[in-house]
Amino acid sequence: MSSLDAHKCVTNVRPYRMGKRAEKLDETRQRIVEAAVDLHSSLGPARTTVSQIAERAGVQRHTYYAHFPDERELYLACSGLALERDPLPDLELLHLLPAGPGRVRIGLERLYSWYERNEQLAACVLRDAEHHELTREMVELRLTPFFSNCSRLLGEGMGERSQSLLGVALEFRCWRSLSEKMTPATAAELMSDAIACL
Repeated sequence: MSSLDAHKCVTNVRPYRMGKRAEKLDETRQRIVEAAVDLHSSLGPARTTVSQIAERAGVQRHTYYAHFPDERELYLACSGLALERDPLPDLELLHLLPAGPGRVRIGLERLYSWYERNEQLAACVLRDAEHHELTREMVELRLTPFFSNCSRLLGEGMGERSQSLLGVALEFRCWRSLSEKMTPATAAELMSDAIACL
């Protein structure tokens, strides 16, 4: 084999090897993020340690740090994955409905259904956001814009008292209390009726 032929073989193999290596790195990173989301759902972000994440992902601590030298980067990846798995409700279609109780009921039902599907993770994250700075930052980044838009969209044309009750209705704790005896649809109907009465 000539030196030119040998060079062609090496250059043809290298991209394949690099591709495989990059693929393996991506898979390892994904395992770490999925392990962290699972632990955040059961323990909460503030109580989850690097050792627990590494063990759940089946990697060594140095491998974890190679992928996530900065804790904020992990939190961004985790919150991104959680919302990729189950995005927040798309409320923009509610613009097609007239402002008032019907729009509020449908908007709350979609939100309450999302709460129901994500109850465990939402409970842990929102609890920890009250005292854990990085969790609070992720909530403000990922959730606060949605709730501001939701409040504006559902509260269109409402008086001050109705908007105050709508603020309560949008809270996870309100839904969780109602969910002990009601479906998302029934809870949404109850709260929209109550808001309409003010």
